[in-house]
Amino acid sequence: MTEIAKRLKLVRKQVHAAAERAGREPEDIAIVAVTKNVDDIDIIEAVRGGISILGENRVQEARAKFGKLGNDIDGNKVSWHLVGHLQRNKARQALPIFELIHSLDSWKLAQEMERVAEKLDITAECLLEINVTGKSTRIGIEPENALALARDISALSRVRLRGVMSIAPAVEDPPQARPYFRMTREICEKISDAGLFCPGKVHLSMGMTHDFEVAVEEGATMIRIGTGIFGPRFRKAVL
Repeated sequence: MTEIAKRLKLVRKQVHAAAERAGREPEDIAIVAVTKNVDDIDIIEAVRGGISILGENRVQEARAKFGKLGNDIDGNKVSWHLVGHLQRNKARQALPIFELIHSLDSWKLAQEMERVAEKLDITAECLLEINVTGKSTRIGIEPENALALARDISALSRVRLRGVMSIAPAVEDPPQARPYFRMTREICEKISDAGLFCPGKVHLSMGMTHDFEVAVEEGATMIRIGTGIFGPRFRKAVL
């Protein structure tokens, strides 16, 4: 068994245990393998191990990988998600690649995505990124403004809001992230209760390698795992 296969087995075991603690079905939690700075050969290995969602932080890096790997890797269908910040001037490059964009965080970005999607005659599936840290320097819409922004986005014809995403602040002890995940879930529920999501499953993207078990306990339907699958990665030049 390869190291990636071993790590995947451990992550799935931890997801299963966390889901059981919360009275949830493990199958309801999707693992997004975050492939920032990951070589193609390791991505292929993860897909062979059952990964079907690949998450990228940068549009430029994703374009290079997508150009070589596409949506069919070694006979397995995969989808690409953007889990990092999307700049408005990169929307034209991003929309044809990503099945889901986790990081819609402003009305201006939503408007640009609507314009690009209209021009390409496609739809843009998105999550609303919430800044739950209370720090103005972090990316994401403020919790108190999330409902209003969701309402504006729901009026667009090409941008489809499917749920929310958040990044908890770095903490020494994973349970310390619980209030941030709980806040994310509660905001998601308010938006859902207002009928502002598109029909279908509502996605709650939260939790990374250090804290994903707590996120699962708090309702995450997608967890974003990089180091937990691929191990520590050295920073490489942006492609």
